[in-house]
Formats: sequence, C-alpha cells, structure tokens
Amino acid sequence: MKLLVYGAGVCGTLLAVRMHEAGHDVALLARGERLADLRRHGVRIAEQDSQDVRRVEVPVVDRPAGGYDLIAVVVRTHQVDAVLESLADVDGDVLFMLNWAAGARPLGAVIGHERVLLGFPTSGGTMDGDVVRYRAAGLLTRLVTMPIGEPGGRTTPRLDRIVRTFRSAGVGVKAEPRMDAWLKTHAAFSAPLGQAVDAAGGPQALAADPDAIRGMIGLMRRNMAALQGPPVPRAIAALLTLPEGLLVAVLRRFLRSPTAVHSGLSTASPATTAELDRLAEQLGADV
Repeated sequence: MKLLVYGAGVCGTLLAVRMHEAGHDVALLARGERLADLRRHGVRIAEQDSQDVRRVEVPVVDRPAGGYDLIAVVVRTHQVDAVLESLADVDGDVLFMLNWAAGARPLGAVIGHERVLLGFPTSGGTMDGDVVRYRAAGLLTRLVTMPIGEPGGRTTPRLDRIVRTFRSAGVGVKAEPRMDAWLKTHAAFSAPLGQAVDAAGGPQALAADPDAIRGMIGLMRRNMAALQGPPVPRAIAALLTLPEGLLVAVLRRFLRSPTAVHSGLSTASPATTAELDRLAEQLGADV
C-alpha cells in the first residue's frame, strides 16, 4: 500500500511507524515545528517512561505529492478545513481518523463524496519534546480496536481491503457499520471530558474535584439525550442510566490511571482548546 499519513502527532506517527515497519510505502506529513524536529532528528518513539528511544526511518514530507492508495488524515478537528483544500486535487481514498461530529457530507463536498471514509485512532501516548511516547502493550491496548467505516454503513471492497492491510501490519482495526453515529457518540462524551480536564488543569486535578465531575456528567447526559438515534457503542448508554455516584467514582479512578496520564488528556495547549471548541460547536449543530 502507498500510504500518506497526514498529521505527525502521536496517533499519526505511530500509524506511520507500524505501516512502514510492515513494509508499506509510507510518507508522514508534518508542518511547522514538528516538521523541523522530524527533519532534524527523524521519527523517534519510546514506550512510556523508557529511556530506550528508537529512531525509525519513515520518510517525512511537507505536502502531498502525486497519488496514494490511501490518505489517512490524523489531525485536530479545527485543522480539517486546511487539510481538505490541500487534498482536493490529490488522488486517493481519504480516511479521516479524528474527532469529528459533523458527518461525512462537509468532507465529501470538498474532495468528493466517493473518496471519504471515517474512523477514529485508538493508539495512546504523549509527546515528549520530539519523541512520541506510546502506551505499553497490555490487555487494554489489545482489546481496544480502531473503528473505520464507510459513510452510510456500506460494506465495500475497499473497506475490507483497508481492514485486512492494517491488521496484517499489526494495527488493531475493525469495520464499524455505524461510524458516523460512533463519532457523534464519542464527541458527546469526549468534548465535555476534554473541556473539564482543560479547565481543571489536568486529569489528576479533575479527579480531585467531584463537583466538577458531576457537572461534566450532566453535560455528557444532555449531549447523549440529544443524539439522533441510540449511542454507538450501546455501552455508552450507561452514562444515562448508572447512578451519578457510581459514575463519579469510576471517572475519578480513570482520571488517575496511567491510561489517562499517558494520553492526550495530559497535553493541554491552545490547539487542544481550539479542537474542543470546534467539536462542541459541531456537536451542538448536529445532534
């Protein structure tokens, strides 16, 4: 597979490394300071707090060129408009792997509806300078698979091909027939979570404030209730039915866990705030 990974943050970098090491023709697209770091030091990854930093020779580019079998867009929600403009005349199917609650239509309106696939990255980690520190392999990382799907839930040869190719490279992935609903459900949960963590100053700080967690749960429930259809996956519906006290206890434990600490929840930045604001705006318009 000739693959362009558009976005060199944690998830994009890890996907590019995995596919490159599986023998695919991969290019990793970066911009700004991240591009400068990659050109200076190369793609570097390490497991969580390990001192063993590994350099992987993934080709790095600053713009799309030619055509690709697949373009995986792994950027923040508020960066999508600029990405769409740069891909309008570049050949290849485009898999948008990101926080997105606006559906496939505005994506296809720019690049062509027939090119769009939807997904969400599940690899976890943080940036440590120019080093991507990824979550250690364990039961959770094996159980959590990356959902991807066609708009409208179709089963197509290209979706089957992408799933097989990713799996053969060791990327946990599954075909999700309700991908649009999955993304809206995720946004209904993740936007309040991210905004509450950002306001508190980090996941552990939020864990120490039960009142803030209760307010966050209330917003999640209002978002879920406004969804046009049942939550996907249905297990998320537990947010509507479980006692508030139990949810507070579960979320406090999660916020203190290594999973939360070694994730994007711990990397507050202006870009994080801009993404959450755009996601909340989409959610308000589309649920």
